[in-house]
Amino acid sequence: MMAKILVVDDEADLEVLVKQKFRKKIRENIYEFVFAQNGEEALQKLQEHPDLDIILSDINMPVMDGLTLLSHLPEANPAVKAVVVSAYGDLQNIRAAMNRGAFDFVVKPVDFEDLELTMEKTIEHVRQIQQTIKAIKENNILKMYVDENVLNFMNNKEFENTLLKNEMLEASVLFVDVCGFTALTEQIPANEVVKLLNSLFDKIVKEVIAQGGHVDKFMGDAVMAVFRGDYHLDRAIDAALAIRQAIAASEEIQAGDKAYKAAISIGVNSGEMVSGNIGSESLKRLDYTVIGDAVNLAQRLQAAAKPGQILITEQVYNRAKESFNCGPVGEFTLKNKANPVMTYEVID
Repeated sequence: MMAKILVVDDEADLEVLVKQKFRKKIRENIYEFVFAQNGEEALQKLQEHPDLDIILSDINMPVMDGLTLLSHLPEANPAVKAVVVSAYGDLQNIRAAMNRGAFDFVVKPVDFEDLELTMEKTIEHVRQIQQTIKAIKENNILKMYVDENVLNFMNNKEFENTLLKNEMLEASVLFVDVCGFTALTEQIPANEVVKLLNSLFDKIVKEVIAQGGHVDKFMGDAVMAVFRGDYHLDRAIDAALAIRQAIAASEEIQAGDKAYKAAISIGVNSGEMVSGNIGSESLKRLDYTVIGDAVNLAQRLQAAAKPGQILITEQVYNRAKESFNCGPVGEFTLKNKANPVMTYEVID
């Protein structure tokens, strides 16, 4: 990985000397040098080159000296480390530089072998800082996508064995699609599209969680949720009703010269399904999900549902009719089903 180095010195011939001494590593893309003649110019270079790794800086310079530059570095780029290269090698200047955050100090006239060893040591230290910052950012991003309980569980020694466990289970699946959203994406800017869709997803997810379900995945403008355990079908239908109500209560938005009122279509099904890690091991992308005919049928029901409808099969209707007010919709010919499927809609 190429290291990017800022050299700050008012000596005009230093740039030529550095390029000569490190020409081989410059040619091999091991080092890339950027030059500035004083501290003020160096701060401008830091803005122009946010990927700088280290700074080699003199102390005595016009406009802004090296010690003042050091005091500005934590604000300009806290990951960059500076090596002071100066003829003022007395203890007082060395202490002043170190107290202001210098990583090391090299005395002029420069021994380029010693300078390169110091540079390599400093670059290695910066790489460690960069890796730490990257890990912190990745961890924060992971927290956005993974439930805290899952993150804690990942530290458990039984985590790997549990992930490898595949099982048959009885559960209910809910598919929710935001109707008409694809057409809307052609009329408003991308950032507004994502913001709007995420706000609708938030309403959906809250109702799923409130009924003890978990969101299995987001698929474009659709959500798949799974409900397990006691009364999983009742809880799935309760979530569907609450989602419909929450989306219906959302405000109308203006998209160009058209108004958009969010609506959803929902399919709910229940039955036996396979739970396990599905994906590609070679890509290291596995999705802990549920699959099976019951899952596929829930998605087909959602595709057949009109805006505002919650569709279920006759089999689910017979299990839910004592708890929910449902009405017949009719038969649909659904993909991969040899015979038409009788459907009902959940009213309340």
